[in-house]
Amino acid sequence: MNVKIDIQDLKYMLDNTPASQNIMLTGRHGIGKSEILTKYFSEKGMQVVALFLGQMSDPGDLIGLPDKSGEKTVFRPPYWFPIDGKPIVLFLDELNRARPEVLQTIMDLALNRKLAGRDLPAGSRVIAAVNEGEEYQLTDLDPALVSRFNVFRFEPSVQEWLLWAKENDLDQRVIGFISENGTWLDKDPNAEEGADTGLDKTPDRRAWKRVSDVIKGKQKIENRDIKLISSIVGVKATNVFITKMAQLKQVDVKEFLRDFDKFVPSLASYKPHDFVVINEDIFQYLQVTDFDSTLAAQIAENLAKYVDYLDIQQKREVLASLANLFLQDRYSKAQEFITQNVFKVAKKLFKYTASIK
Repeated sequence: MNVKIDIQDLKYMLDNTPASQNIMLTGRHGIGKSEILTKYFSEKGMQVVALFLGQMSDPGDLIGLPDKSGEKTVFRPPYWFPIDGKPIVLFLDELNRARPEVLQTIMDLALNRKLAGRDLPAGSRVIAAVNEGEEYQLTDLDPALVSRFNVFRFEPSVQEWLLWAKENDLDQRVIGFISENGTWLDKDPNAEEGADTGLDKTPDRRAWKRVSDVIKGKQKIENRDIKLISSIVGVKATNVFITKMAQLKQVDVKEFLRDFDKFVPSLASYKPHDFVVINEDIFQYLQVTDFDSTLAAQIAENLAKYVDYLDIQQKREVLASLANLFLQDRYSKAQEFITQNVFKVAKKLFKYTASIK
């Protein structure tokens, strides 16, 4: 079993792995490998070239076509090759779906950073991704090829996906469902591991984004909408989603942090579990949102009111949840907001955490 990493771990590995060393990420499909790598390296000014090896019929698709016009046969550079000499990130997706003859070409690329005798620009990186699971049609990888890579099992956490979903303004019903039912994010948790699903739809991260796209702006989910959702994440996931959605107490966290007093009367009916959902929504919102000074002051005031309410109502379990979120590294921006704008809340959370240790 390869070492498991999430998105924050991956960024650390990319920061600390020399460009001369290759990286291989194993994991399920639809977890955002290409998107995450593209965003990471784009921020550093490097181009990411994604090649889907499972779609290549022969090595010519990778190394280019032969040119016999001169005294010697040479290969013309393929469309993606950086002829400007600038280093690139070569992302070899679906490595274990590639034909054996394509994999032979990858061997020289991984070992010598050469392609048909042509060197990749200095500083270029080679990163591969493979799909895991018996449900995929895969090619066995040569151990000699695998040995040329540092191998990680890539499993972005549910919390990381929720932050991404909040940042990209996905429908709150999808965010709320996954927040409470994270086991449904990447698969049917009740399915037998490795079972061949054929054409049966199962959920993944890309699919939940599509669900958000089709229900966003709709106050009521109609029967035909349910059929549409089923075509995206499958019937089982849809049934659970619709059932849980009816049970969730939906709170618009933006309004909650702008006018807390309006929500106070309804909070009496909330169970600890419902408050925990609100706490998570608050920290996600603070983590991904930029505020001007006026809005920051308003949110700070209402956040203080909320924490005072929890204290007065002696909701210790809910306060423990809030304090735990405050200490988590993934909410660094939210921590900074609270510390700078409403220090009495930060002080209370620190004190509460110390009192329960």
